[in-house]
Amino acid sequence: MKLRTFLTSAVAAAAALAFTAPAALAQTAYKSEYRMSLVLGTAFPWGKGGELWANKVRERTNGRINIKLYPGVSLIQGDQTREFSALRQGVIDMAVGSTINWSPQVKQLNLFSLPFLFPDYAAVDAVTQGDVGKQIFATLDKAGVVPLAWGENGYREISNSKVAIKSPADLKGLKIRVVGSPLFLDTFTALGANPTQMSWADAQPAFASGAVDGQENPIAVYQAAKLHTVAQKHITMWGYVNDPLVFVVNKDIWNSWTPADREIVKQAAIDAGKEEIAIARKGMVEADKPLLKEIAANGVTVTQLSAAEREAFVKATRPVYDKWKNQIGADLVTAAEKAIAARK
Repeated sequence: MKLRTFLTSAVAAAAALAFTAPAALAQTAYKSEYRMSLVLGTAFPWGKGGELWANKVRERTNGRINIKLYPGVSLIQGDQTREFSALRQGVIDMAVGSTINWSPQVKQLNLFSLPFLFPDYAAVDAVTQGDVGKQIFATLDKAGVVPLAWGENGYREISNSKVAIKSPADLKGLKIRVVGSPLFLDTFTALGANPTQMSWADAQPAFASGAVDGQENPIAVYQAAKLHTVAQKHITMWGYVNDPLVFVVNKDIWNSWTPADREIVKQAAIDAGKEEIAIARKGMVEADKPLLKEIAANGVTVTQLSAAEREAFVKATRPVYDKWKNQIGADLVTAAEKAIAARK
């Protein structure tokens, strides 16, 4: 009789433990700090987006989820092309990452680097906020991370130390720093330049020394990095690619949070993403583009291309566009082209 009572009690205790263990684990699974990877710090719109996200999450979870920023991709020794792999492996808990930097691991992200696909901000929004954006998020999810929201680094314009670039011929022989993407190498090779892959940390000393002639980046990055002080005296506004950012979380980390906290983190990402996009576009959406006036005041020559001049660059890079359309996925690119054509 005593044995039966003991067994009954043991089974009851085990059942109770089975019901309470997940709740207990959910409470103990939270880390004291979550590591967010960023390429650029909070002086830039990119880093500001990460800071906004972290602050909103901390406030809305009452400190349960505490996020620390690691700018300069310092968790992976500054190698931004390794960020996506490190995120998937759990070296990084979360990130606000560039579609360019992650494109070597997720080929569909090269969509945003197709030369001259996005003529304006409305085109970018039509793609990221529509069905194509959802498809890309599904692809990222399948690749091993949890994508939550879009941000933006901005349209990438070209600067250099030697000449005002008005035609493809002006790029001939110029040594241009590019990110580690084969598509960028193809684009600048097609334009007659000498593209050189280099991390952002290594790039600025190379401009100062004259080892590299130029670079391409959003105007907000150019200004925040004070590139006019490292010989980048000529800028051409050609808007050849836009660089959206993605707010993501490592899957194991995501699954360790309660459903309520996941929803908080997601909404915080969406809210931070909207604010970050507004910051990235500030000074570039007004008719007089005040950001360009600030840059010109530093003694920088700002070149605005006519429609005909820009078309010469479009034509020169069209073979690259056609080649990469098939590599990215013709159906995805065609869907993006249709969304852009139908934009309001």
